[in-house]
Amino acid sequence: MWVIFLEAALALVLLFVIVWASRPRRRPDEAAEPENELDKHS
Repeated sequence: MWVIFLEAALALVLLFVIVWASRPRRRPDEAAEPENELDKHS
């Protein structure tokens, strides 16, 4: 029975890590002035 809880906890931790790692990283100066994403790379 404890194996089921262990796997469920592991799945939640893995989900949290994936969400945390894929969150958009914005610096404070970028958040102040929104810029078109297409203009950044050209």
